[in-house]
Amino acid sequence: MAFGRIGQERGGDEQEALAEINIIPLVDVMLVLLIIFMVTAPLSIGGIKVDLPISKARGTSVDEDRIVLSINRQGAFYLDKQQIADGSLEAKFKAIYEFRQKKELYIRADTGVPYGRVVTAMSAARLAGVTKLAMLTNSQAPQATR
Repeated sequence: MAFGRIGQERGGDEQEALAEINIIPLVDVMLVLLIIFMVTAPLSIGGIKVDLPISKARGTSVDEDRIVLSINRQGAFYLDKQQIADGSLEAKFKAIYEFRQKKELYIRADTGVPYGRVVTAMSAARLAGVTKLAMLTNSQAPQATR
């Protein structure tokens, strides 16, 4: 079955106009969507106002299937924008990590948080079976020397 103009008979030296699908606009739209998702993905960790400490060390990337514990300046614990009480932190970690293959926890702690609050979170995570703990920081851009 050939595609051609209506009323045109097949055969002879007449050229047929074949129907084609133009995928260039589709590719353009997909590239724009990809760029939008790439820009917004790092912002998805946010939500809880945390002033992260600055580190000169280069960190590793955070997986998409990550668990991030945020500790704000007042010392409150948050998992995915949901506040967790101090007493139920270990039980919450046990429920999360019971059937997970990767037992990793990323901690975002404000610079003004007392050290004891971070240790409380780390202790609860270790008691729940977390094997890898990582602290999230802001990377410091190298400054030019004069």
